[in-house]
Amino acid sequence: MQSHFIINDTPLSLYRYPISQSNRSLQAWDAADEYMLSYLEEQNLLNDDSNILVFNDSFGALSLNLLDWSTTVVSDSWVAHQGISENLTQNSLDAPKLTIADSLNPLPKATSIVLYKIPKSKALLTEQLIKIKETLQGNVTFIAAARAKDIHSSTLKVFEKYLGTTTTSLAVKKARLVFCQLDNQQQHSSPFPTIWPLENTNFHISNHANVFSREKLDLGARFFMEHLPKLHEDQTVIDLGCGNGVIGLTALSRQPKANITFVDESFMAIASAKENIEKNLPNGISQCQFTVNDCLSSFEANTADIVLCNPPFHQEQATTDHIAWQMLNDAHRVLKKGGELRMIGNRNLAYHIKLKRIFGGCKTIASNKKFVVLSARK
Repeated sequence: MQSHFIINDTPLSLYRYPISQSNRSLQAWDAADEYMLSYLEEQNLLNDDSNILVFNDSFGALSLNLLDWSTTVVSDSWVAHQGISENLTQNSLDAPKLTIADSLNPLPKATSIVLYKIPKSKALLTEQLIKIKETLQGNVTFIAAARAKDIHSSTLKVFEKYLGTTTTSLAVKKARLVFCQLDNQQQHSSPFPTIWPLENTNFHISNHANVFSREKLDLGARFFMEHLPKLHEDQTVIDLGCGNGVIGLTALSRQPKANITFVDESFMAIASAKENIEKNLPNGISQCQFTVNDCLSSFEANTADIVLCNPPFHQEQATTDHIAWQMLNDAHRVLKKGGELRMIGNRNLAYHIKLKRIFGGCKTIASNKKFVVLSARK
């Protein structure tokens, strides 16, 4: 099902990515996208020489409306990159002036307008604002946007601290704009990546800004690590939704002759996972692969012995289980016959129901008041 997005008399058919996902009720844009584009038009802020820098555009609602100008869109999400590219194709659009970059790339200095979709992660917000301030000049037009309920006084203080004078608009359709002048003279060094010791090991874990568990091992990962399957030499193991890679790192430390593939849709997550293998188990780096991907969509069927997984339950602001469904279905397709999916989840998410539908059954390995570790074999 496509979504018809019309702004400034320009009709676009926008899809959430991947198009095949089962949950089609979610829209590919929001009121904050509409508000920001309308404001640009009403205030006549665009001219022939405009160089636009767009942050965190999920599926192209902003960038596809700015193809007449030199535009760079920055996102840490591989899914967002694919969504923008797919929507360009669906709308038969050429984009010679559009550049799609990840959050680890340097920002273009020749920027006159910044359009900033406020992310859910305060750490990512902080990291991106620091990069903006250290790269761009004070005469840049900076406009941020989000749902009004997601812009708190603490959010505005972050903009004030890292950029400068900050004001807000009135709310329109429950969305609000934030305007900043880059006039804060204080320079801030990025606190990322953060580095912390992994308990009961000699390892130190590196976390880039947009990666979960930035200061210590989270409770779910700790419980999962206690109940990982015993690996054999030369087994092919996938750490799906790897984050900082601590699960795959632990698996490799226990079976140094396993082959581990780290998969995540976050560029920062994959960078973190790679750094953590290089620093902690450098002799095992040749047995590891690091892949930015939409679940396991590009992986061949019947190729993995073990898939380890801790599924997320949201995509940015949207709480949804379609990602978990895709992860579990992809794991079933990619596993060899007899291969095992070992996963952890909050007890209330009832993943055992999904596993029974996909695999035909599952086994509870361990549980506590909050988490359950499940096993399903193909």
